Amino acid sequence: MEQLNKSIMRQSHIVIAVFIIFSSLSCNAQKKSNPEIQLESIRLPEGFSIEVWAEDVPDARSLAANEDGSIIFVGNRQGKNVYALHDSNGDGKADKKYTLASGLRMPNGVAYRNGDLYVAEVSRILRFKDIAKNLENPSFEVVYDQYPDKAHHGWKFIAFGPDGLLYVPVGAPCNICESEEIFASISRIDVTNPSKPEIFAHGVRNTVGFSWHPETKDLWFTDNGRDMMGDDIPDCELNHAPQKGMHFGYPYWHAGDVKDPEFGNKGKDQAAYTAPAAKLGPHTAPLGMRFYTGNQFPSSYQNNIFIAKHGSWNRSKKIGYNVVRVILDEQQQVVREEVFADGWLNDATQEVWGRPVDVLQLPDGSMLVSDDMANCVYRIWYRGE
Repeated sequence: MEQLNKSIMRQSHIVIAVFIIFSSLSCNAQKKSNPEIQLESIRLPEGFSIEVWAEDVPDARSLAANEDGSIIFVGNRQGKNVYALHDSNGDGKADKKYTLASGLRMPNGVAYRNGDLYVAEVSRILRFKDIAKNLENPSFEVVYDQYPDKAHHGWKFIAFGPDGLLYVPVGAPCNICESEEIFASISRIDVTNPSKPEIFAHGVRNTVGFSWHPETKDLWFTDNGRDMMGDDIPDCELNHAPQKGMHFGYPYWHAGDVKDPEFGNKGKDQAAYTAPAAKLGPHTAPLGMRFYTGNQFPSSYQNNIFIAKHGSWNRSKKIGYNVVRVILDEQQQVVREEVFADGWLNDATQEVWGRPVDVLQLPDGSMLVSDDMANCVYRIWYRGE
């Protein structure tokens, strides 16, 4: 078994190296080709419609909004920019785009609070004060700059919790490894008096989306499962963290019941770790997630979790590339997962023209979806049966 595990490790490292090279080439190819937006291929439940809310937003990633939803902030991973999209005439579509910063290091995460915009780079948290009044001439200050500088899973989703603290994940600096305590975690900091981050959750390989239940205020988050274990193992996860200090298994256990072939024997028994609230499919890459609290969608959508699945790369047949909703009961138990929007992937040809990244509810109850492959932001609304 020891020799087998060493063999698996060597093969994993080789494949990961090849993937990093391929991924870089693939990203460049996507930017050059700029796939045509094919809205006619998107399938939605009866009564829903989709439109392009903003186009020409390179590598559109995480989303945040100001108080009235007229300004949408867009993070960016490959392009190194942060954007503000403004619906200045109130017609329900962005008509102005501002580049708030450029040359940053994977500024994926954006969060808005009390008039200020917060942006997460790999190792820094930035603040753009009074941003709505400074779109033409933005500037930022560094709030905190002591997060690890590792690029692998170093891009961050950020959001303010009900406690007023900024939650900041620190992904594992590898596909699978043991590392310092700050890695594979969700931390939180006080932006008014920043000091060493407090770790809220452990054993989280790479979360790029989380939110709090609108009634219980419990934290829920997506997590991307490890690669190089085959097409169907392990599942990516939707997790529920009602309290601080919980451990979700990485790198010892995956999806609650899959023991890691390299590190499983170094950890504790399976029961020591928290199993996911729902398994979201192998290699589907669930990223942004939000609870729906609006009144525009039918009442059955109230408090559902919407999740953007970015789509698989480490799989012989692609899956994901859609937006799903997860239905909970009154005890916060998962009832089922349903596909809400798909069509970015052609199952028959395996061709892909778009990759959902984040979802964001607007004040009118409609929903935005970012796409870092088609370089745009969509709006989905309910027009009635």
